[in-house]
Amino acid sequence: MNKKINKFIGAHVSATGGPQATPVNAKKIGAKAFGMFVKNQRRWDSKPLTEKEIIEFKAAMAENGYTPEQVLPHDGYLINLGSPDPEKREKSLNAFIDEMDRVNRLGLIYLNMHPGSHLKEISEEECLGYIAESINAAHKAIPNVIIVMENTAGQGSNMGYTFDHLGKIIEMIEDKSRIGVCIDTCHTLTAGYELKDEAGYNKTMDEFEKKIGFKYLKGVHLNDSKFDTGTKKDRHDSIGKGVMGMDFFERIMNDSRFDNIPIILETIDDTIWKEEIEMLYGLIK
Repeated sequence: MNKKINKFIGAHVSATGGPQATPVNAKKIGAKAFGMFVKNQRRWDSKPLTEKEIIEFKAAMAENGYTPEQVLPHDGYLINLGSPDPEKREKSLNAFIDEMDRVNRLGLIYLNMHPGSHLKEISEEECLGYIAESINAAHKAIPNVIIVMENTAGQGSNMGYTFDHLGKIIEMIEDKSRIGVCIDTCHTLTAGYELKDEAGYNKTMDEFEKKIGFKYLKGVHLNDSKFDTGTKKDRHDSIGKGVMGMDFFERIMNDSRFDNIPIILETIDDTIWKEEIEMLYGLIK
């Protein structure tokens, strides 16, 4: 008897043409999950979602067979909830609340975010406190949406490159039912957690369980890496083309702790996403 496949694998697809285009684009590449932006990720302001867009998005979700649990929207790149500057932190929080509101209106349940940066102006501890404070405020402003923090590669002054950082933020969150974590595999490796061999993989996953807990795992960004363990460089690569090795991808595909959550490719060549998704499903024993 074959083991039931419980992996929701997909990619971060284009929202050109409006959010209603994303389920269609995901279906075209054989995705069982997808990532998306709910507004322009490089601008502070975007025109509000129309009722027509919302209705069409929900219809496209149903027509293409996706549930909210299979979608991992990502917030904009300008947002910094840990900013040392109170005005910039408030601007970031307002933009983040707007994104949460869009997610909620689209009937989705997750919003993936990078925790924030101290910009070398405040301590890591103070920055973590600001991030948690911002998340608590966002939770009070918008119902339903689960905020999903992504681990980072440790470039510059970005927080969240250790599981300890994410665990400390979670400790400060008032409504723990609405906080989660997304593991980015490239970021994990280059931040210093070994994944390439079985011993390293097991040690890293044990550390994740100890510092955060798999109960908080809500998604994965599944990427190969151009740079090796501990380099702190955020450079994704196509599956099997980077340093991670296919044994790693086989291991994660057969790890039941990663069942029933969106596993999203952000690999560098979108023309082969369909082939990458098929290849990954082919690794399931």
